[in-house]
Amino acid sequence: MSSTGGSRRHSNMTTPGNSKRNSNIVNIEGEEEDHDYQIHSHQTPDPLLSENPLPGLKRHDSLDMESAKIQGHHGHHGTKDWGVILRLAFQSIGVVYGDIGTSPLYVFSSTFTNGIKHEDDILGVLSLIFYTITLIPVIKYVMIVLHANDNGDGGTFALYSKLCRNAKVGLLPNAQAEDREVSNFELELPGNANTISSRVKKSLENSEFAKYCLLFGAMLGTSMVIGDGILTPSISVLSAVSGLKEATDSMTEGRIVVVSVIILIILFMVQRYGTDRVGYSFAPIICVWFALISGIGVFNFFKFDPSVAKALNPKYIVDYFKRNNKDAWISLGGVVLAITGTEAMFADLGHFTVKSIQISMGCVVYPALITAYSGQASWLRKHQDDVADTFYKSAPDALYWPVFVVAVMAAIIASQAMISGTFSIIKQSLSLGCFPRVSVIHTSDKYEGQVFIPEMNYLLMVGCVLVTVTFKTTENIGHAYGIAVIFAETLTSSFMVVIMLVIWKTNALLVLLFVLVISSTEYIYLSSVLYKFGEGGYLPFSFAVVLMFIMCTWNFVYRAKYNFELDNKVSREVIKDIVTDTSISHMGGLAIFYSELAHGIPPIFKHYIENVPALHSVLVFVSIKSLPVSRVAPEERFLFRRVKPNDLYVFRCVVRYGYTDVRNEKESFEKILIERLKEFVESDYGVLEERQQGRVSDEDVVKLDQAWRSGVVHLVGEHEIVSRAGSSIGKKFLIDYAYNFMKKNLRQSYSVFEIPHKRMLKVGMTYEL
Repeated sequence: MSSTGGSRRHSNMTTPGNSKRNSNIVNIEGEEEDHDYQIHSHQTPDPLLSENPLPGLKRHDSLDMESAKIQGHHGHHGTKDWGVILRLAFQSIGVVYGDIGTSPLYVFSSTFTNGIKHEDDILGVLSLIFYTITLIPVIKYVMIVLHANDNGDGGTFALYSKLCRNAKVGLLPNAQAEDREVSNFELELPGNANTISSRVKKSLENSEFAKYCLLFGAMLGTSMVIGDGILTPSISVLSAVSGLKEATDSMTEGRIVVVSVIILIILFMVQRYGTDRVGYSFAPIICVWFALISGIGVFNFFKFDPSVAKALNPKYIVDYFKRNNKDAWISLGGVVLAITGTEAMFADLGHFTVKSIQISMGCVVYPALITAYSGQASWLRKHQDDVADTFYKSAPDALYWPVFVVAVMAAIIASQAMISGTFSIIKQSLSLGCFPRVSVIHTSDKYEGQVFIPEMNYLLMVGCVLVTVTFKTTENIGHAYGIAVIFAETLTSSFMVVIMLVIWKTNALLVLLFVLVISSTEYIYLSSVLYKFGEGGYLPFSFAVVLMFIMCTWNFVYRAKYNFELDNKVSREVIKDIVTDTSISHMGGLAIFYSELAHGIPPIFKHYIENVPALHSVLVFVSIKSLPVSRVAPEERFLFRRVKPNDLYVFRCVVRYGYTDVRNEKESFEKILIERLKEFVESDYGVLEERQQGRVSDEDVVKLDQAWRSGVVHLVGEHEIVSRAGSSIGKKFLIDYAYNFMKKNLRQSYSVFEIPHKRMLKVGMTYEL
């Protein structure tokens, strides 16, 4: 990595254009409080670098960018190997499509809750199903939304993070110039702007209200997905188990509920073992499921009434609404269940590629669903009175048990995918300071996105059991389910409009077309499902209100605490005075102070010295920072800076993570930190060797080794957050009661890095916000 004796260190760096260059590490002198830094570099000129190697150039950086640029770690997202793409397409069938694949279990029965009044109503509903599946999952998601991925990751927070990087709409003032050097940090291309894009971007950046709306929308979308994680297992398992009624008359509604509850409890109990070992064995089962429903669909289509192909004509939709008026509009709440799980295509994108999702949807899922619904419609034309049990009664008797077994397995897989997706989105929101700290357990060494959150697993299980026992039938749960599904999709559409205008700079007419065709369709469906608000539709909103209160409270205090530390950070003069104060005892060893403040040294350090007037020989202030990117490469994770003069042996370090990064590395965080600190010291002297004659980095490396061997103390702030005197009643309630209740009952920050308790020292301080 580096040579001894202060020799210059060269590293291969990859530019955004994938060109290679040899470059030295740039050292930045000065303190953050001055906001201007002198750059000293013996660097090969490179037109791609914004830095000028001449002394005297001012730059608004906050830390020394010592890590080399590398290509982003996107895994298989950039692959062009068709073998890999096809394998991923096959695997995605089992992970992504379980939810939408099990929709044929209950769509027709949920749509015709009062029976079929006219035989052509079947054609009208089939036409609605066909065009809804074509418009939302295929055109909106497969053709448009998937391309808005955040370096291969999808979901509401991925869209929000993408916006935060391309426009200054984030509410936390922790942005640094070096953040844009991260490989995954996409920069806006110059000369590509248009008037409307510039105006929209400027309006968003200048409006606090718009920034809060974007954050609120991201939180609301997350809340709805979590609500979906409660409703999906309930309706999927209940609808699959209800098929037992066809096998025996002794299976009453109560017994079906009991069997469903038992399956749900077992499902949640095995979550702690992760899906790594069985996750990709789901694909063959779901493939068998799609083969069964499409095969039965083709059989019924030709046997009963092939004329249902007329439903391709949208005229039958118009006729359906003319005949049924308000009832047709209300029935849209059942039709929308045909696109449940569509959001999972985008949310679960992290494990696959855009092409693999497009192939699996276009070649397997879409044809299977269309033939399944067409076959059911054909069967219903001859059996209108049996619409309540359409799925199982339309299956040939000889196939009943195979269909039932595979249906239950498919329902469990659909539930598993949604539960895993819920865990993943909670981890994303947790990394961005929008969710209370909970225990995140990574269940797979191979697939980093597979996580288990014990607290949420327990709450989801309780929620699923209560929903199943309370509502008892898929019809009642369907009212709630439809709202959760369509609400999350409308929020995604809203984010997409902003992304099209601000990032993609799409022609305004095309954006208007998207709004008129896709967004308006979703709002029509939303208006329909809201009509059943009192019949179960209130359930997802109840979940959302509780989750939004938790997320908003946590984020409000999180930002207030950060701003308090920023306003009260310790200046460089105070640091020098403290370190050189002869009345303060000095001891061997290394002290690591942890905080989330990216700019400066937190006030808790001064508080610590005032109460414990003793300092270790080496001080490292570590700031934990989450970037609005999915991943930060390990080579780019650590940023170091040395507080001048060098004899103080005081360092600052920013440790950067993306919202999908694993924080509990196999290797000790302490060990990684010390090794990177040594590399920084060596490179620091390496690039300044001509200005540091006679002084080599070996002395400092030896000093660091001695301090490390003498012992490491981890100092963690144990903040007591209270409302400031004179605060409003609402603010006092949020801070003094709601926030502190969550803080006391959830995971502490020091557990993120598994700090040894024997070497951890908590420093208490009261923050008045």
